[in-house]
Amino acid sequence: MEQVDYIIIGAGYAGIFFAHQLLKENKSFKIFYDDNISASQISAGVCNPVILKRFTTFWKSQEQIDYLDVIFDEIEKYQSKKYLIDENVVRIFHNDSEKIQWKKNSEKENLQSFLNNDFIKLDSVENPFETGKVNHSSRLNVTEFFQDMLNYFEENNYLIKEKFDYDLINTENNSYKYLSFKNLVFCEGVASNHNPYFKEIPIKPNKGHCLKLKLKDKPEPYIIKKKHFLFNLKDDEYYYGGTYDRFDMTDDINQESFEELGNGLQELYKKDFEIKDVNFAFRATVIDRRPILGRHKEHQNFYIFNGLGARGVYNGSYFSKVLFDYLENDIKLDAEIDVKRFY
Repeated sequence: MEQVDYIIIGAGYAGIFFAHQLLKENKSFKIFYDDNISASQISAGVCNPVILKRFTTFWKSQEQIDYLDVIFDEIEKYQSKKYLIDENVVRIFHNDSEKIQWKKNSEKENLQSFLNNDFIKLDSVENPFETGKVNHSSRLNVTEFFQDMLNYFEENNYLIKEKFDYDLINTENNSYKYLSFKNLVFCEGVASNHNPYFKEIPIKPNKGHCLKLKLKDKPEPYIIKKKHFLFNLKDDEYYYGGTYDRFDMTDDINQESFEELGNGLQELYKKDFEIKDVNFAFRATVIDRRPILGRHKEHQNFYIFNGLGARGVYNGSYFSKVLFDYLENDIKLDAEIDVKRFY
């Protein structure tokens, strides 16, 4: 029987970033991945330190920004590629009142480094009230990141492409099929609701749709935000999305969400465009908007890393290190993210 320090279930942001922490520290592990596209893999990958509805920031935003460069510098050492794209988010103002609020908030100590005071007028899209630029924002090259990381883990015998079967866990001798493990870490997103060990944890699916587009003319090189994000993926291919729906749990494209995206794009971009593809997936969200980390209440070597929501890159990268330090260095988890808050 093969012995490993960790088995990771799931290969979205949580699973991939935690696997990186283990790789960096020379821990042995296996990742179980059933080859289904996750919400992480179709996400925008925008790294934005500002809540763009209210022009405020979020819990531990500066810590997450600081750590983002650290973890991607580490990843670059074995992938020989940069995955963070240095593009700023620009928020289109709906009216003059929003510009005034932006200016006011930019003077606050916790926001002055994020909210740029110089407003920008874009020629490519409708922005009669101009836009505000978010400093220290960027985005991840999502497609290449997941392709390369999964390929790396598979080539180096870390990845097992099969569906994980909870019934095959032997809790008496800490084994799963042919593997003997020290710890199990469940990084399953919304699939956690079917996990017999963590199904009582309130993970709320949030359905999101996004479009891949071909645009007639190229907008400025920003991550443009009004109702949704618009940015260039490669060549003449663009991303536009995503929607948020807490009620539709069907496994199909929602026509209302599709129309919402189409209407939002037509309002923003007045030139010709072609919709090349429509994707949707379910984000794992939590009512208190905090990630979920920690130990099972009975099985002391079963752990959860979930609830990353719409900030998968930030939350996944930063809290993967927090989880590793909790497991390996006995550093206590903050009560706000500890799974114990639900027990």
